[in-house]
Amino acid sequence: MSFRIYDAAAPIFLQALETMPAWLDKALAEGKSEAALMEARLAPDMRPLPAQFQIASDSAKGAIARLAGVEAPAMADTEASFADLKTRCDKTAAFIRSVSPEAMAGAESREITLKFPNGMGYRLTGARFLTGFALPNFLFHVTTAYAILRKEGVAVGKADFLQHMGQPIQMD
Repeated sequence: MSFRIYDAAAPIFLQALETMPAWLDKALAEGKSEAALMEARLAPDMRPLPAQFQIASDSAKGAIARLAGVEAPAMADTEASFADLKTRCDKTAAFIRSVSPEAMAGAESREITLKFPNGMGYRLTGARFLTGFALPNFLFHVTTAYAILRKEGVAVGKADFLQHMGQPIQMD
């Protein structure tokens, strides 16, 4: 079996979207203030924690939709609690799971057009879109969410970021 563009996209998105809610659970278990974390950001000119979850969600569902040639589900950026952010992750993951690998067949050479609000944009092949834009953008926002929580004293570490890998095994 050959490596498909689906294999380079969907599992990466799903792993992070299924991991991020556990970070929020950890923060609550440690007694951190949900209200304070919902306002937390790395720097004054950066967007707060909820926006990092929202943009990661938008990046993942937008990438899958563009690569499959389907509409991404609309999600208003109205999340006001950890429960809302977790639901957003669940809904995004459900959409990604609803798109079959076959729907993305040939997407690596399909033209993807990105238009930004300022009128600028890109025309890219699906492969270049995924590897040069979609995955880096998604991982930036996932990592920023992690960094905000870490900065605010939540005891997340690399094992939390990579929890989808499970426990490592002893190698002799």
